[in-house]
Amino acid sequence: MSRRLVVLRHGRTSWNAVHRVQGQAESELDEVGRAQAAAAGAALARLEPAVLWTSDLVRARDTAAAVATATGLAARLDARLREYFLAERQGLTHAEYAAVAPEEFARFRLGDFDVVPGGETAAQVVARMSEALLELLALVPDDGVGVAVSHGAAIRDVVPALLGWPDAARSTLHGLDNCGWVVLDRLTPDAPLRLRAYNRVVAG
Repeated sequence: MSRRLVVLRHGRTSWNAVHRVQGQAESELDEVGRAQAAAAGAALARLEPAVLWTSDLVRARDTAAAVATATGLAARLDARLREYFLAERQGLTHAEYAAVAPEEFARFRLGDFDVVPGGETAAQVVARMSEALLELLALVPDDGVGVAVSHGAAIRDVVPALLGWPDAARSTLHGLDNCGWVVLDRLTPDAPLRLRAYNRVVAG
């Protein structure tokens, strides 16, 4: 009766490679990111997932396309799986951000995205991410697996909420590597979610 949920971060982009803040700005997978997506798709195909959803941002869509190719599934787009909206900080390199607002950047680097002026709050992101992921999980057949492709900070912050941990626990989790994934499961529809793996990646 158990159901498993895999939440996968997208592959590397050219913005990731130069430490540029992405948020909801569009950036495409680079050569490394495409290889990561193909490898992750092949690994996740072995789980025989039944459901595949993805953020509608291009880097997530392209990662999901690799999973779709490996699994034969069609990816459903869902904007609730997007990364944080980071307002005017989107597009800045970390060095530029630090120069513009050093104290704010220091908190941002520690995972406190609430400091970004005009950006989404953690509460807002966790609410939309939780809603989407629980809807996806409800569609997974008994003893089946569902996959969602999303973004590093959004995944990091929703995991404690899904597990019922206090908000402060978010600061104890590191962001996922590109094409790292989280595995959660639920034994029965009324049982709490359990963490099986965090930041699992394809070896090599």
